[in-house]
Amino acid sequence: MKKRASLGLRAGDTVRVWQLIEELKISKGKNKKDVATRNVRRQAFEGLILAVKHGTEAGATFTVRKVASGVGVERIFPIYSPMVDEVEVLRRARTRRAKLYFIRRKASKEAKRAMRKTLALPVAMVEETPGPVEAPQKEEAAVE
Repeated sequence: MKKRASLGLRAGDTVRVWQLIEELKISKGKNKKDVATRNVRRQAFEGLILAVKHGTEAGATFTVRKVASGVGVERIFPIYSPMVDEVEVLRRARTRRAKLYFIRRKASKEAKRAMRKTLALPVAMVEETPGPVEAPQKEEAAVE
């Protein structure tokens, strides 16, 4: 517990959280009865810390956000959970906010902007566009 408390997790840090995942596999044994086997493996979840709640108390949690396949994924981890095997701090960042919830909207705006750029002009239209277009000249009416 002292090791986890001394990590000093803050909003804006990039972390890799190693979590223990327990898989149960139920299969038929030699005597045709169900046999459950447990397999424990480690899985990493790497992302940006959005919020740390309750400091270093017993019920303290931190929220980590990552983007996987273009979709934002957030997970809330208890700091002292036995299912959290290890927390690695990859990068420290100095932020001016305690909670970085605005990053959710910021990321979605950037994704929408990128989609607009790709969908704005079809490929066929880009290839057919001529060079610079000159403005038509005004003809002066003859005065009689």
